[in-house]
Amino acid sequence: VMFEGLRCQHWRPARDGDGIVELVLDRAGSPVNALSTAVLDELAEIVERLSFEPPAGVLIRSGKDSGFVAGADLREFEGFARNGSVLDVLENGQRVFRKLSRLPCPSVAAIHGYCMGGGTEMALACRHRVASDDPSTRIGLPEVKLGIFPGWGGSARLPRLIGAPAALELMLTGRSASAANARNLGLVDRVVAPERLIETARELVRRPPARPIARRAVAWATNTWPARQVLAPLLVKQTAAKVRKDHYPAPFALIETWRRGGSDIAQRLRLEARAVAKLAQTPTARNLVRVFFLQERLKSLAGGAEHGIRHVHVVGAGVMGGDIAAWCALRGFDVTLQDREMKYVQPALDRARALFEKKLKTAARIAPALARLQVDVEGAGIAAADLAIEAIFENAEAKESLYRAIEPKLKPDAVLATNTSSIPLDELRKVVAKPQRFLGLHYFNPVALMPLIEIVRHDRLDAANEKRALAFCKAIDKLPLPVAGTPGFLVNRILMPYLLEAARAYSEGIPGPVIDRAARNFGMPVGPIELIDTVGLDVAASVGAELGPFLGLEIPPALGEFVRNGKRGKKDGEGFYKWENGRPQKPEVDPNLTVPPDLAAIPAVKPGSRAAA
Repeated sequence: VMFEGLRCQHWRPARDGDGIVELVLDRAGSPVNALSTAVLDELAEIVERLSFEPPAGVLIRSGKDSGFVAGADLREFEGFARNGSVLDVLENGQRVFRKLSRLPCPSVAAIHGYCMGGGTEMALACRHRVASDDPSTRIGLPEVKLGIFPGWGGSARLPRLIGAPAALELMLTGRSASAANARNLGLVDRVVAPERLIETARELVRRPPARPIARRAVAWATNTWPARQVLAPLLVKQTAAKVRKDHYPAPFALIETWRRGGSDIAQRLRLEARAVAKLAQTPTARNLVRVFFLQERLKSLAGGAEHGIRHVHVVGAGVMGGDIAAWCALRGFDVTLQDREMKYVQPALDRARALFEKKLKTAARIAPALARLQVDVEGAGIAAADLAIEAIFENAEAKESLYRAIEPKLKPDAVLATNTSSIPLDELRKVVAKPQRFLGLHYFNPVALMPLIEIVRHDRLDAANEKRALAFCKAIDKLPLPVAGTPGFLVNRILMPYLLEAARAYSEGIPGPVIDRAARNFGMPVGPIELIDTVGLDVAASVGAELGPFLGLEIPPALGEFVRNGKRGKKDGEGFYKWENGRPQKPEVDPNLTVPPDLAAIPAVKPGSRAAA
């Protein structure tokens, strides 16, 4: 009777014999739950009925196996941003969630899988939350990555629930929390096995738990007016050390909105909606949303293809090869790592352990990842590999010699890949007996942080193997970018003119810190001189030598001089800078010294060259 005459496309409301209403979100025509205007309008009508005839409780869950709610419908949001109606959309969502939060009965969100953005805000509008302990369960408010911050009540509610420091850390970084982390923060009340999720949610409806007194005290104390006035400047200072306000205004707007927010949630919601609506009109937000859609396009390239890869064999345990092997093991693949001697492999194992400890936290999860990464000095793992990745130094003859040695040992259906960063594959594939299975998988340094992998094609590559490579990149949580096999591919073709011009400026007497400061002021996360040191002067020199004739670029003498003197950068402890404890020791320079105007517009290339074109 309660829902008689109510026609829903996206929600399935039902009342059981105990008087508990279960609201199942299953957005029609979509593989994921995203909160569109239609979804919110239906929820508003359902909640309106519930407010007139309160049930024993309300349980909200997803009808999708993949997750709870992915967030707001960004395509729709992008349209609202273009026509200037974002404020109306934000205020409407706030009204719906506030009505949900004010229902005179217990309400529980049952979370399994991803719970992001607007989905988390909807869960925060419920009185309680329970999450499954499945590894896929992640809860977050990542809006800052889109140039805004939570605008449907998230920034108004979360600090009052878990305390301002923890809440602002989540929102300012955009990171997601595992179910266990969310419980420790106080974001969810219970964490249970997936099969007990709905049963536990019903228990919370029947016997709502009280929030611990200590947690309530922290939430209150960190949100008082004096606390906000003291903490806000500290947060601004910490944030300014990472990003510039003119490039990324959202984190600073979030801090200021929280600082001004009082005890009245209506006032906090008004501040939130106005600030987010203003941010949505900025070029930063528009461009970050564009980047998000570009990333989604890359993720979709594999389609439904299967990679058929279980065992990865990596040849070359240097910085790139070792870190590629570690990342594949982290993502669940069996990996064998080969190099000439154990002394070359050990540093890679040490870095792998550090990566696993950072990502996996507990010994129970770290041990299996370590077990998946095996040292293989003799190269016995090649015969069992489904994918072999060559990651030795940038020398065509050395790579070709390696392919002649290992290809006869590969399985007939195994894929052979090179991590070359610049050498054209049309040249390398000439020595490969089965070129149709040979391609480039060009990772970027540091492997654990850089999301992109270039899938490098050539004229004999089989389309099915390209699809396998795309699917493999998706499986290891990277973005695959198919590119032509011309020198430098895409990224280095763009990057090297910039780096070589910076090295040329250095050769002409401009201090490295001045060049780096100019680049950072422009908006680069790190300066080009520091970046060359990080990737290695030897790598920059070899890639530059490969690209120079192709793009019409000159190789600055400083690069060759440093390499000849054994100063390759961070990995040797000295390059353009000296390095201590992983950090460059930059010499003091006059803060008023700037890059001359004729060198400020980098990269500089010869008129009429391919780079200029």
